[in-house]
Amino acid sequence: MNKENYQYYISGAFKLGAGFGIVSLLSRWVTGNTILSSPETLIKYGLTGGIGYSLMGAIALMLFGITAKKIRERYPDHQTLGDVLQEKLHPGGYIYMISLLLLLSIHSLFVQAMGAGILIHMIFPIPIYAGMFLFLFFCFLIGGVGGMQSLHKLSGVNITLIFSAVIIIPVYFFMQEGVYPVYDGIKLFHPYILYVKNTETIYFVLTAVLIGLGQVIIDRATWQRAFIIQKEKVRMTFILSGLIWATIPLALSSLLMIIIFGGSYDTIYSLLFELVERIQSTLLIVLFVLFCFSALSSATSAELHATTTLIVKNMLGRFRHLKDKEKLQYSYWIAGIISLFLLISVSLSERQPIELLFYFGNIYAAIITPMLYIILSKKRLATFVPLISLLGAAGGLAMLPILNSLLSIVVSFAISFVLCVLYFLFESIFSKYKVTNLS
Repeated sequence: MNKENYQYYISGAFKLGAGFGIVSLLSRWVTGNTILSSPETLIKYGLTGGIGYSLMGAIALMLFGITAKKIRERYPDHQTLGDVLQEKLHPGGYIYMISLLLLLSIHSLFVQAMGAGILIHMIFPIPIYAGMFLFLFFCFLIGGVGGMQSLHKLSGVNITLIFSAVIIIPVYFFMQEGVYPVYDGIKLFHPYILYVKNTETIYFVLTAVLIGLGQVIIDRATWQRAFIIQKEKVRMTFILSGLIWATIPLALSSLLMIIIFGGSYDTIYSLLFELVERIQSTLLIVLFVLFCFSALSSATSAELHATTTLIVKNMLGRFRHLKDKEKLQYSYWIAGIISLFLLISVSLSERQPIELLFYFGNIYAAIITPMLYIILSKKRLATFVPLISLLGAAGGLAMLPILNSLLSIVVSFAISFVLCVLYFLFESIFSKYKVTNLS
């Protein structure tokens, strides 16, 4: 395929089999947020929360995999989520959904970049803006300029480094410290981590699964991979990716338990710095640093590429006919502008990753049912269907004075689900009534 062809930039040169498809999906979803949220989840919600966080991504990928084959069968010639929305929605609904996707894309990129900023600043003694500049420039070259083919080339290396770190480093520590001393230390100094009857943890797990599914079902990079994985293997690829992804937060949780079993700690994020200090082997320190960089850069590059494609193909391309060369030029410029925005905003922000993860939680929960409706419906849908997500999110946020933030996210999902069911029943009854009158 010609490298000047914009399809090459979006999809790469070949279809992915199950093995490489899993690698590509994992390189998208093993993120800086995974690394940073694991310690925060473990400390706030205990071991059950850590297990729940691992279920978040696993269930989300597996459930999306169930519908992925339907997506490939119904939309065989599409390349992006925006292509599907353009076919299934009227202009009003399409504009709303594309605007929402752009907002959530920037949010997702900001979360990734924020995680990168924290980790880079903790591991390397350099100013955050200097580290972020180098990191974002690398992501710009890979995701913004190189496109999908460059992401494919690096994904295998990234996943090798990630799994080498999460397997070798815990084994090294357990060989050094032993299993029972770790358990006894946790029980003595941090017994709350072993407490499994915390009601709030149940709400967290349920909410995390809803947010995870909402993120996956509207993730631009995930949809691009769903279209380039071989159709007969796409469902199994997503299911296996979910199962494998679940092991990574669990491995990170085990690492953190090894660090804290000996006593107190300064802050949640200082745990990762203490991990670096405890690693005696230079080789393992290098492996841990490469693990962090691989996870951060692969996810950010994939999201940057998908967001750039969304803007050029599904926004600019809708209002103006662009040649492939023009699309590539616009993609480079837009990727550069987004990278600059991330550099400035991350350098000024003081929020924490898990706060940012739940910041748009109501929208992620409310979007699940409308998106499933759009995917599975056989006809073009009214603007009201995508707007249900707005009503669901608004309804959940309106309940915040009464409920806590976790329950309000569940309410958002429930409102959206009920409205979609009511709309489906109304459409079915109206269609039957119309047919009866005509006959």
